[in-house]
Amino acid sequence: MRWFRIFHTAYGFGIFLLLFLLLFPFLLIPIAFPTHFHLVGIINRWWAKGLFIFTFLPYRVVCKAPLSKSKQYVFCPNHFSYLDIPTMGLNPINTIFVGKNDMEKIPLFGFMYRKLHLTVNRQSLKSRSTTLLASMKALDEGKSLVIYPEGGIVTQHPPRMVHFKDGAFRAAIEKQVAVVPVTVTNNWIILPDQKQLRLHWGRVEVIFHEPIETKGLTLDNVQQLKHQVFNIIDAELNRKYSQAL
Repeated sequence: MRWFRIFHTAYGFGIFLLLFLLLFPFLLIPIAFPTHFHLVGIINRWWAKGLFIFTFLPYRVVCKAPLSKSKQYVFCPNHFSYLDIPTMGLNPINTIFVGKNDMEKIPLFGFMYRKLHLTVNRQSLKSRSTTLLASMKALDEGKSLVIYPEGGIVTQHPPRMVHFKDGAFRAAIEKQVAVVPVTVTNNWIILPDQKQLRLHWGRVEVIFHEPIETKGLTLDNVQQLKHQVFNIIDAELNRKYSQAL
């Protein structure tokens, strides 16, 4: 079983890389023509579905309420595994990501990520402030965002989350954009955040909860909104992993 997991993991990374190389020419379109940013979400869905199909990982997408393709959202998922990034590619709404700037260092992939998404050095107050402003600018441009409110894979005890940071909720309130809590249920088991990454078989599941409107909210409501989103995701994790939590 150990050698099978090693092989499956290496195979999975190979599929991820191969799909990226195949899709990279299409990603050059929104890089060259930024007004076609909606293509990023479409290509991400191809990439994510291809990855899970070819690595034999079944996946399930649940929307607890309709998500309108004509509206903008700030999606806030829990984050326990590197697998969460392609999982959010299954999003039915076209989005860009806010992620750590370490990914900029990856050859070719880093170029794509820097051009199409927003990066942040979470250790730098200046970088966090700059990224918050860039996030609000992206919302002004009509884009929807995926922001991991835990600030990365931080928890030492999944599926228990750590406290959320304010940035996603400040941006959503400032621009009066609805926030969508997202629960990613199984990825911490399928690809645990360990020194030696190993894929385990399991079903990838992502649950998009009902959007929370921010119209009429002010920055005085940031903490209230943050706790509301945390509690919705936490309740879903509790339903699935009541004994672990």
